[in-house]
Amino acid sequence: QAAMNKTPDESKSSDLLYDHLDGKDELWFDFIADTGDGGNSTYAIARLLAQPSLVVKSDDSRLIFPRGELLLIGGDLAYPNPCSFTYERRFFCPFEYALQPPAWYTPDHIALEKPELPLGVSELRQYSGPQCFMIPGNHDWFDGLNTFMRYVCHKSWLGGWFLPQKRSYFALKLPNGWWVFGLDQALHGDIDVYQFKFFAELCQQKVGEHDSVILITHEPNWLLDWYWGDKTGKNVTYLIREYLKGRCKLRMAGDLHHYMRHSCTESKEPVHVQHLLVNGCGGAFLHPTHVFENFKECYGNKYETKAVYPSYEDSSKIALGNILKFRRKNWQFDVIGGFVYFVLVFSMFPQCDSFRILHEDSWDGRVNSFFNATWNAIFEILEHSYVSLAGVLTLLTVSFFFVPTKLSRRRRALLGFLHAAAHITSAVLLMLLMELGIEICIRNHLLATSGYHTLYEWYRQAESEHFPDPTGLRARLEQWTFGLYPACIKYLMSAFDIPEVMAVTRSTICRKGIESLPRGGAIIYYVSVFLYFWVLSTPVVSMVFGSYLYVCINWFHIHFDEAFSSLRIANYKAFTRFHIKKSGDLEVFTLAVDKVPKEWMLDPDWDMEPKEPLQMSHTRRFPSKWRAASGWSDPTSVVRVVDQFVIPRTAVDPLLPDSAP
Repeated sequence: QAAMNKTPDESKSSDLLYDHLDGKDELWFDFIADTGDGGNSTYAIARLLAQPSLVVKSDDSRLIFPRGELLLIGGDLAYPNPCSFTYERRFFCPFEYALQPPAWYTPDHIALEKPELPLGVSELRQYSGPQCFMIPGNHDWFDGLNTFMRYVCHKSWLGGWFLPQKRSYFALKLPNGWWVFGLDQALHGDIDVYQFKFFAELCQQKVGEHDSVILITHEPNWLLDWYWGDKTGKNVTYLIREYLKGRCKLRMAGDLHHYMRHSCTESKEPVHVQHLLVNGCGGAFLHPTHVFENFKECYGNKYETKAVYPSYEDSSKIALGNILKFRRKNWQFDVIGGFVYFVLVFSMFPQCDSFRILHEDSWDGRVNSFFNATWNAIFEILEHSYVSLAGVLTLLTVSFFFVPTKLSRRRRALLGFLHAAAHITSAVLLMLLMELGIEICIRNHLLATSGYHTLYEWYRQAESEHFPDPTGLRARLEQWTFGLYPACIKYLMSAFDIPEVMAVTRSTICRKGIESLPRGGAIIYYVSVFLYFWVLSTPVVSMVFGSYLYVCINWFHIHFDEAFSSLRIANYKAFTRFHIKKSGDLEVFTLAVDKVPKEWMLDPDWDMEPKEPLQMSHTRRFPSKWRAASGWSDPTSVVRVVDQFVIPRTAVDPLLPDSAP
C-alpha cells in the first residue's frame, strides 16, 4: 500500500484522509466489529443498522435513533479465514439482505477509481446515503490482506452502504472538531512506520489543539496487555502520548466479542485517553467479561468499569454450559476423545480377573476393591505397558502446553497434570466397568456360549422351526453356490455379532494368552473392544474436558477463548451509535439484543412496498428483506440500550487562539 502511494506527503492524500462530512451541523454514526460468523447474529445487527430509525424504550421514556450516516467496522469481517466464500456468504450477504445494493451493482465488479459515485452525484460531499469505512482484523490478514483489498478497497458497495475507502487505514474529519483515526494493526498488534508517519503528521498539521479524536484499532491492547502481562502496540501508544497529547477522547476496538467500557478516574496526571471501549458484538460467538473484571490501569491512568455486557454474573453463569452443553455443541470432539481414551487403556485389555472385585460380601468392600483395581491398573500402565504409557506421556505433555502461559510454569504443570490425571483415571474406570460387565455376561452364559457363530446358530434354529424346507431347497442352494450361500450369512452375522466375538476372543486370551491368537484375531478383538469402549467413553471425555474449561474460566480466568468459542453462543449482540450534537458534544449509545432469532420470514412490509427501478434502498421505509418469524422476537422490537454516556466537547479558552491551521 505504501509503495502504491504516489503522494509523498501522505497527510494530503485523498486516499487516506476524508473530510467530506465535516460540513454537517450534526452527525449520527455507528460502530461494530467482529461480524465474522455471519448468519443469524450478523443479520440481526445489520437489520438494526439499516432501519431508517429505531424506537427504543429506556426506563419510562422512548428514545428515537435515526440511522447512522456513517458505519465504522473494526475488523474480523469473516471467520475463520478470508476468502471469497467467507466474505460473500458471511459478511456481504447479511448486509445485502438488510440494505440492498443499487440496481446497477454487480458482485464481480472491480472499482478502479474510487469513489464510484451514483448517477447525479458529482462529489462525495453531495452523497446523502449511508457510507462505510472499515479496518482489517487479524483474521482478515491471514491471506496477506488480499481478500480485504479485493472486497473492500476495490468494491463500492457493502449492501446499501457506500464504500469510498481505498486503503486499509484512514482518517475521517467529522463535524464540530471530531476526528476518527482507523488504524491497521496487521498481525503484530501495532501500526507500521508509514501509518505512524501519516497520523503523526495529521496530528501536527490538521488536528486542532481543541479537536477530539476517536481512535479505532482491532485489538484492545489495553485489556489484552493487562491480561497477558505483555506490552504491545508501542507505536500506537507513542502516537497517543506524544502526538495526540490528550486529544484522544475515546479509543475503540473489537476482537473480544463482548461489550466493556472503562472511563478514566480523576487524576492529577495527564489523561491520554478518557474512555476505553470494546464492542466486538457484531456477529461472532460470545466472549466472557468476568475474566477482565480486575482491569484498572492503562497509560499510567486509573480506570473504572462503567458498563459491561453481558454482566460479570451472567458471564460466569454462561460458563456452566461447558459442563452441560459441551458435547451437544461439539459432537465432533467425540471422534478424537474416544480414540485418546482407548489408547490410554489399550494395554490393559483384557482384565481376566476383574470378577474378583465382586467377591467381597459388602458393597463397601466391593467399592474399595474396585478403586484398588483402578489404582493397580494405573500402576501397571506406568510399569509394564508400552502403548498406554506412550499415550499417558503424550497426554501429559499436551495438557501442560495447552495451559495458557498466563500462569507460571509451576501452576501450568500442576493444572496440566490434574487435567491429564482426570482423563487417565476416567479411562481406567471405564475400562474396568466394561470388563466387569463382559465378565458378568460370560459367567451368566449370556455371551461366549457357542463360539463366534452364536447368532448364526440361533438363526438356523429359528429358520428350521418357522420356515421348514421339505423339498431340500436350501441344500440345493448350498450345492449350486459352492457353499457360499450359508457361508456368507454365517460370517456376516459373526461380523455384526460384536459382543460375542469380543467375549469369545477374550475367553481365549484369558485361557491361553494373547500370543495364542493370530495377528488377524488380535486385530478383530481390539477393533471390537474399541467400538464398544468408544461409545462408552465419549460422554465422559466431553464431560471431563468441559469441566476443565469451566474450572479454568471461573477460577483461574484462563482459556476464555476456548471455553466460550466451544459454546457457540450467538446471543448478546450489540452495536454502538454516536451522535455529534450541534454543540459539539458526543452522545454515545450502545444498543443490544439479548437473544438473536433463529428463524426468519420474508418481511411482508418490504415485499409490498413499491420499488422504483433505480431507487436507492436507503430511501425506502422498509429496507430489510427478512424479519423474525415471531414478531415479538424481531431485533427491532427487543433492542435495548445497555450503555449511554456523553463526551463533552473540549472547552476553548476565548483568550487563546486555536492553533489549528
